[in-house]
Amino acid sequence: MNARVLIFSILFSITVFIQPGFGSDITKGKIKGRLLDAETKLPLIGANVLIAGTQLGAASDTEGNFLIKSIPVGNYSLKISYIGYETKIKPDVIVRSERFTFVEAELKTLALELDQVVVTGGYFTETDEQVSSITNFSYEEIRRAPGTAGDISRVVFSLPSLAKVNDQSNGLIVRGGSPIENAFFVDNIEIPNINHFPTQGTSSGPIGMLNVDFIRDVNFSTGGFSAIYGDKLSSVMNIKFREGNREEFDGQIDLNFAGFGGVFEGPFFGDSGSYLISVRRSFLDLLVKTFDAGTSVAPVYGDVQWKLAFDLSSRHQLSFLGIWGDDHNSPDYDTAVENDMLVYGNQDINENTTGLNWRAVWGKIGYSNTSVSHTSTRFDENFIETGSRELLIKNRSTEHNFKFRNLNNLILSKKVGLEIGLEAKHLISDYDNFYAQYTDALGEIIPESTLDKKITGNKFGAFANFEFELLPALTTNFGVRTDYSSITENTHIAPRFGFEYRFTERTSLVGATGLYHQSLPLLLLAQNSANKNLKDLQARHYVLGIHHFLSDDTKLSLEVYQKDYENFPIDPSQPSLFLMDELFYRYGFFFNHENLTDSGQASAKGLEVILQKKLAKNFYGLVSAAYFRTKYTGGDGIERNRVFDNRFIFSLEGGYKPNIKWEFSMRWIYAGGTPFTPFDLNASQAINRGVLDESSINGERLPAYHSMNIRFDRRFYYRGSNLVFYLSVWNAYNRENVASYFWNQVENKQDRLNQWTMLPIFGLEYEF
Repeated sequence: MNARVLIFSILFSITVFIQPGFGSDITKGKIKGRLLDAETKLPLIGANVLIAGTQLGAASDTEGNFLIKSIPVGNYSLKISYIGYETKIKPDVIVRSERFTFVEAELKTLALELDQVVVTGGYFTETDEQVSSITNFSYEEIRRAPGTAGDISRVVFSLPSLAKVNDQSNGLIVRGGSPIENAFFVDNIEIPNINHFPTQGTSSGPIGMLNVDFIRDVNFSTGGFSAIYGDKLSSVMNIKFREGNREEFDGQIDLNFAGFGGVFEGPFFGDSGSYLISVRRSFLDLLVKTFDAGTSVAPVYGDVQWKLAFDLSSRHQLSFLGIWGDDHNSPDYDTAVENDMLVYGNQDINENTTGLNWRAVWGKIGYSNTSVSHTSTRFDENFIETGSRELLIKNRSTEHNFKFRNLNNLILSKKVGLEIGLEAKHLISDYDNFYAQYTDALGEIIPESTLDKKITGNKFGAFANFEFELLPALTTNFGVRTDYSSITENTHIAPRFGFEYRFTERTSLVGATGLYHQSLPLLLLAQNSANKNLKDLQARHYVLGIHHFLSDDTKLSLEVYQKDYENFPIDPSQPSLFLMDELFYRYGFFFNHENLTDSGQASAKGLEVILQKKLAKNFYGLVSAAYFRTKYTGGDGIERNRVFDNRFIFSLEGGYKPNIKWEFSMRWIYAGGTPFTPFDLNASQAINRGVLDESSINGERLPAYHSMNIRFDRRFYYRGSNLVFYLSVWNAYNRENVASYFWNQVENKQDRLNQWTMLPIFGLEYEF
């Protein structure tokens, strides 16, 4: 029996068996939450909370807490109002049987002094330090997004700022940037890579590692971000984990095609704290062993995550965060031939981040977050070339990153705010790698080499960002940061500027510009001592846009941007190629590059439009489009397209909730074909290796990409428990999207590698 059919049958049988009538008693739930001042994090006393469409509500107490009891199960929006503050709407609040639903909201003071309070855009969350090129996603928006399996990196694929390249990787390619240019923060703790099977030196991977049930919300910035973030050129994803239940023990069991696991939470030290723990493991390998699945070898991966929160006092809190991943994969030769894999072998990767964050509220002057953390990643990999069956790469790498980050938000006056802080990192990377003799992309034979080196160093950063209300309708941000690396001895000073001018309560003009720097990956710096003399990567951002609220729950945004890159590494032996793109279409930074120069340049410019409707009643959606160009200039001085240049992207995503039990959603994406370099067929056949046609680097394009993902959710409510069954179909009409062309060494010919075909993802979430 086909393994997918068996698992689907099991899940479907469970949902049929547990139907209303089998011990069911649809009851009521509770909403408990806390309301804070967004600028000071002080509790809001006496704020009003009303469940839209009902007469149910509550007022916050002296600690900002509120409780609403006896709410029929279902999906609600909360309207939160307080004199002198902007009214806020919290949609997608799910009330479940006999359980607490926790809501934490932060209200901003009114930016405009109006004769009457106008509720405009209360469904949308914005940050003070940035108003352009930023999108917020709530937990429920992430959980239900079709074609994502709860992977936050795939959720943002619907945004026009991201190139659409390959479904099998969730690497973020933001406004012409490469996958090395993205930063991820979880509760003020930086995590280099949030994926299983991470691509070394980048932020990419095939499978997201963060458990969506931990996420409270996400702010994703695609450019023009403020001075509080550094050492990245393209994007920042700021993720907030929720706390565990402080009232009672709650549990959740998850079962889906990818694996199984559980989430457990409850009070910690009475009502002074909470714990939230998740354990998950894939079981694709168990299916392969149990059923006749051919020669395929499935990857094995698992993770453990936790967050412990403890209140030292009413204004001081400690949170202890842990994210651990363990990944294993060992495809054999037959598997490689069957699946058109250029290499096979084994991968054993262990990655973990642990950190402690202290949040201190300093009264009406502001608040601060201070964290210390440690990230460790160990790679034990052997890659064997499929065509020759000879060892190609042996990677034995261990990378440690010890980090300190302090961020202070201070209110200097009613019209002036200040964000100021420090960062420090201690880096240790130990490499014991072997690279066999190989033929490079242009047909040159590169002798074998080894990398046996330990590299250590420190990075320091300091930043300040001022927010000024120059006029009642004009707010500006001006910031500067400085960064120093002891490894390269490079020091940078980077100014940043942003503004928002509010024509009316519904329409704003926004803009941002700034200078950004980023160090090269340590794996590249370690390959040659001379590489430490290279300049750091640099980018200049220019963003201008208009935001307009068509209604309280619908927002239209239009932005234009320009990014100018400098100091990219170029290999003089391959002057026509762009080294930063190798990590995408070849083996990343593994192979040795000697005598690099820093003469590479690149640019990206584009126009983006987003129309987003939040879930006010039973419908939500997002429509986006982008036209952009991204190019590079190599060592030969010729300007060429980068491999991420789709030129045009259109995305349509939305969902419908007819009642409290059912939800239907879909996502359709169309993107222009990306550039690629054709093979020199004669040269390739002569040596049975793929040799690029150097006269046509990125001169041709793949066929256009388009794909539809659909999903439905069915909720069941029981006495003291709840069940969610979901089915998501990726690439629902089975479009054959081309991932790339490769040289098939087994048959000595050019061949095509497709992206994912139609793929069902289904599962259960049982809460008790």
